[in-house]
Formats: sequence, C-alpha cells, structure tokens
Amino acid sequence: MEESGFEQEDELLLRRTIDAQGKSRAWVNGTPATATQLRTLGEHLLDIHGQHAWQSLVRADSIRALLDAYAGASPAAVQACWTAWRAAQADVIQAHAAQETLQRERERLQWQIAEVDKLAPGADEWGSLNAQHTRMLHTQELQDTVQKALAVLDTENPTSVRTGLARALDLLRAREHLEPAFAELSETLEASLAQTDETVRSLHAYQRHADLDPRSLEEADARVTLWMSLARRYKRSPEELPALLRTWREELQRLDNAADLTALQEAEHRHAKAYLDAARSLSKTRAKAAPRLSRSITAAMQELGMVGGAFSVQLKKSAEPSAHGLDEIAFLVATHPGMTPRPIGKVASGGELSRISLAIAVATSALGNAGTLIFDEVDAGVGGAVAATVG
Repeated sequence: MEESGFEQEDELLLRRTIDAQGKSRAWVNGTPATATQLRTLGEHLLDIHGQHAWQSLVRADSIRALLDAYAGASPAAVQACWTAWRAAQADVIQAHAAQETLQRERERLQWQIAEVDKLAPGADEWGSLNAQHTRMLHTQELQDTVQKALAVLDTENPTSVRTGLARALDLLRAREHLEPAFAELSETLEASLAQTDETVRSLHAYQRHADLDPRSLEEADARVTLWMSLARRYKRSPEELPALLRTWREELQRLDNAADLTALQEAEHRHAKAYLDAARSLSKTRAKAAPRLSRSITAAMQELGMVGGAFSVQLKKSAEPSAHGLDEIAFLVATHPGMTPRPIGKVASGGELSRISLAIAVATSALGNAGTLIFDEVDAGVGGAVAATVG
C-alpha cells in the first residue's frame, strides 16, 4: 500500500467504474487511483485464470518461467553471464576485423615516436634551450659589450667612472673639517665606488667564462634546428612537441591493448566458463524440480477426472546455448492410461486442456502472492461428475 502511495488500513477495497462513454475511474479505499495502481494492488489479492490460460502452456518462455519459479531457480544470473559472454565474443570478432587497420595505425605511431625520440624533448626544455642558443649566437657581440662597459667603468682614463668617483671622494674628504655634511656625502661615494668595483669584477669574470665554444654552439644549433623541423612537420609549436610525444605513446598503448587478441580471447574464455557454470547449475536445479512438478500436476489431474493420465516436464539439452540456459523444456501429457506422453497442445481436447490448466494452476498456486484464485469458464467442455469436481 505505502509503495503505491496509500495509507495502510485493516481493510482494502478496490473499486473501478466504467461509464456509458467508456471512461474509467478507480478508487482504493475511497481514494482516487490510477488503473495501474489498481492492477498492482489487485495482483497481490487475485490470480485470474481465463478460459484460454492453457495456451501459455505451449509457449517456451511460459513453460520455462513456470518450472524455474517452481524450482526456486534464479535465471537472472545465467542471463547476466550470457550477456557478458556475448559481449566478449563481440570484442574478439571486432578485434579480428580491425587488425589490419590497427596495425597500420600502430606502425604510423611507432615511426613518429621513433623520429621524435631522436630529439627526446624535455617537458620544459625548449625555453631554456632557445635562450641559451640565442646567447651563444651573440657571444662576440656580448663580449664586445662587456669590454666597452669595462672601458667606461675601469681605466686610467681621467673620464672613467671609477676615476671620477675616486677623485670626487678625495675632494670631499679633504674638506670634511670645514663642512661636516661632506662626511655623509663621502660615505655615499664610498658605497658607489665599492659597487663599481664589484661590477667590474663581475664583468671580468664574465669575460673569462663566456668564451665561445664552437662545439657547444654547433650542438645547440643542431638541436634547435631539429626541434623546429619536427614542430613544422607535425604542425605544432616547439613547446607542444613533448606533450605530442606523450599523446602518441598513450595512443600506441591503447592500440596495443586493443590489438591484444590473446587478452581478449582469454576474457572470452573466462566469460564462457562463467556462463557454462551458471547454466549447468541452473540445469541441475531444473532437473531436480521437474519430476516433483510432474508428480504434483499428475496428482491434480487424477482429482479432476483424468484417471490414469500423466503429466511430464521434459528437459532436453538445447542445440545451442542461450540466454535462458542449456535446456529445452516441454510439457508433455498422456490423457489415458498406457498412452505415451506427447506435447500438451497436440493430444488434449478442449475440456482436457481446461482441466490440465486447472491442475497446473492448483499445483503451482503456492508460487504466487495472491490469496485467491479465480478461474474464468474453467468448466468449459466438461460436464457430469467431472464438472462437479471442477466446481
């Protein structure tokens, strides 16, 4: 009740009306309800067997469902294993079909990776390499600049910066006794002179260590040239080459996995085994339940006037496995003593079919949740004592 949106009460009253125009209305305990809600609740109360209920006894899906329900079997596990197995089979078939295309793509990626691997570009290398190469190309120009800077800062020339600072410092110090403010200015000039000396030392150090190495320039020039050439070939900026190489490696790994038929075939074999294990277990459960169901229905037939008749649930191994397992299930019936059981739809008369349907319903009534069974025109085709028994 609560699942259907109604309050739980001690009594349950289902009501439905259809007016002259065919409009339908439904209520549950006086509360308006939909036809679906009414049907859902009704299924827990009533199990209705119409006069044509026997027709389901010749349909494979109905026969299978009835036996599985009686056996307490769970065919859903077999269905899941079957689905997984079929998917694995499809993967193997698809991999076979795609082998040639995958191989061409793998060869292309392998060639590209090998070509860029000759460069082996570092993730953040391009910026520093390009800057270093640019400096090396301008080494002589930079040396000339340093030499000119030294000439301005540190020579015996009366116009050099250091000479000028030293002369100014001497002049101020010579008059500090007359003007105390010169002392502070002298300290400033001393600091400037010290900074100039430090700059001169740094420039001399640069001169000593920045000599042009032709081999280093040649190596840097070759690496930059190769880097730029590869970037143009693959239509990328130089900075993007390392990421492009990583992408190719990942794609090649994906193709290697997709082309690994052995792994796919092993997976297919695992799923096949899982399916067969589940299907065989289901077959055993069905095989145990079939004789019990046969005896139960046969006993009910005797009470309905079919003395000497027999009902048999036949299990045969199917030609091919399926989502429902490895079994072909059929309901066979012998309506008279000594008669060989045959498919139910081929040997029974209309009245016999009605009674067999009733016998099956009675024998399996415990499988449903309904507390009441309703048989619509189940006495069709029967009369006399048999009709009395049915009644």
